[in-house]
Amino acid sequence: MANYWKTPGVPHRGWSLTDVIDVREDGQPECETDYETCMMCGNERIRYVHVVKHAEVDREFSVGCDCAEKMTNDYVNPKKKEKELRNRVNRKNNWAKRSWKTNSNDNSYLKMDGHYLLIYTDRKTGKYKVKIDDVFGRRSFGSLKEAKSAALDGVEYYKREGRW
Repeated sequence: MANYWKTPGVPHRGWSLTDVIDVREDGQPECETDYETCMMCGNERIRYVHVVKHAEVDREFSVGCDCAEKMTNDYVNPKKKEKELRNRVNRKNNWAKRSWKTNSNDNSYLKMDGHYLLIYTDRKTGKYKVKIDDVFGRRSFGSLKEAKSAALDGVEYYKREGRW
């Protein structure tokens, strides 16, 4: 188990946060998750991995939130980014549980906050596509589950843009 806090030559400060990653895949049970180990302190079972970099170190470190805060000397953003990721995971899980209705064309649809979301099958390719209100998505999906997940991405995009 590594503990770079005690390793000479490894800087303790001056790192910058580049990303926060959830190591659990969509729908994966906890018992099947390959958790990470913090490269700085050796703490095991890290689900939300904070990726940090330093100008004097030739590789990125994967660390837990507490170490990321200390290394970046930022006690707001690592926790904030992890919270945003946790909230996103929760939204995706709740979204997957939503009950979609089926229209007369056997397409799935959902009415939400005055908007109409439609998952339909492209006649040419047999793949699923997404339509939100009057806007047809460009991408195609191999499964209904992927298309529904993309619909959530579209909803979140519309909300960020103030169009929801």
